Amino acid sequence: MSAIAKALPNLRPEEMEDPKEHLMHDPLPRGEMNRMVLESMHTTTWKYWTVVTILAFLVVTCLGYAWYYLIMQGLGVSGDNRPVYWGVFLVNFVYWIGISHSGTLTSAILRVLKIESRRPFTRVAELMTAFAIVNAGLSIFMHMGRVWLAYWLIPYPNERGIWPDFHSPLMWDFMAITTYLICSSLYLYLPLIPDLAMVRDRSKGWVKTFYKIFAIGFRGTEGEWKNLHLAMNIFAFAIIPVAFSVHTIVAWDFAMATRPGWSSSVLGPYFVAGALLSGVAAVPIVLFFVRSTMKNMKYFLRPEHFDTVGKMLLIISMGWAYFYFNDYIVPWYAGDKWEKILTLFIEAGPQAWLWYLMLFCNIVVPWSVLWRKKWRQTPWLMAIVGILINVGMYTERYIIVPEMSTINRMPFTWHIYIPRVEVILTIGTFALFLLLYFAASRILPLIPNWEVQEGQEGHILRKIGKAKIPTISQID
Repeated sequence: MSAIAKALPNLRPEEMEDPKEHLMHDPLPRGEMNRMVLESMHTTTWKYWTVVTILAFLVVTCLGYAWYYLIMQGLGVSGDNRPVYWGVFLVNFVYWIGISHSGTLTSAILRVLKIESRRPFTRVAELMTAFAIVNAGLSIFMHMGRVWLAYWLIPYPNERGIWPDFHSPLMWDFMAITTYLICSSLYLYLPLIPDLAMVRDRSKGWVKTFYKIFAIGFRGTEGEWKNLHLAMNIFAFAIIPVAFSVHTIVAWDFAMATRPGWSSSVLGPYFVAGALLSGVAAVPIVLFFVRSTMKNMKYFLRPEHFDTVGKMLLIISMGWAYFYFNDYIVPWYAGDKWEKILTLFIEAGPQAWLWYLMLFCNIVVPWSVLWRKKWRQTPWLMAIVGILINVGMYTERYIIVPEMSTINRMPFTWHIYIPRVEVILTIGTFALFLLLYFAASRILPLIPNWEVQEGQEGHILRKIGKAKIPTISQID
């Protein structure tokens, strides 16, 4: 055996043993793969409709009716009161903006870095981005009270001469969310076009007309593929700074205030790290349920893809831990007594268990599980890790918003925040997110089939001596 054949297997021994375990080295005929994707879209059982009915009921009651009750009675029925004016509504806003970063990181950044294992699950993450932004916007509207006057945020000429205040963080959030929603929707739609054309060519009647409209006449010519790849590369590079700027603006909402615990210049990167952690942690949860409940998904979503997400989670968790404990340095150096009281209240106060829960879920869990490849490749275990990390990140946002608002420079106003109707509305937002996902799974192909097929064509098992060496060729 040649020196190359002896050396190369040592690089990736797990691939040399059984390359067929990897999706890129286990191709099927194109027609068969297209049939599998379409079958997963059209196959529905009584369990699916039962879950959809329950989610729809929760959306109508917990979101629709509870929001109507909040509008009719006013924000006084919520737990928001002096000194905590930003309660669970803003916790939900920051949390859902963080979840929206899942599509950006796992799709755009992996595409830029040309990580091949990204191909089958990028759309799952991109859909999470769009649905999470919808919930983030709803959380802002809920906190506004008089939501029917939301159009005042839009800068347009009017006879009253009233223009929005661009110094207001509410205005920043409106502009950031709108920009991010438009960019992420376009980034989701572009790679959908070939798959929509595939569904169009295999449909009849009004369904064919529906997909024909959104496929915009895509026929798969060489020029169309070239333009599609160019547009996707441009958006992949452009949407990364947009996503980072969105959560930085969310951090400025807090940093521009004069409250203890919020006046820190590290809040920008700290919030971005937290957004990436919660967003990426949501990906294995959705991947696990899609793989377990939808037909033919086990072929496309394999343990190697959970392994990729697990590595990302471990790295991001370490970055989040650095920024979190780095935030202790500024108050310590400044010597502000109110900052010291706030730290003592969070770590040893009546709700200190939230602080320990956050550290356990965001540091102990990922650092103790994700270091081992076998555990990272276990779908159900990765789903549990993702759920625990999201519990920890939601707790972290709860600590930042209502708990840090409790301690200010006027002790006579101190009051522990207790949420009321906000809890029901929060349940409604989670139900809406899941309902949108269930509906999308029957309308859109969750697997970017053309990307998977393109990747399989570029991966070749080359025989060198007695070993089969995986190689990748660039497809232009």
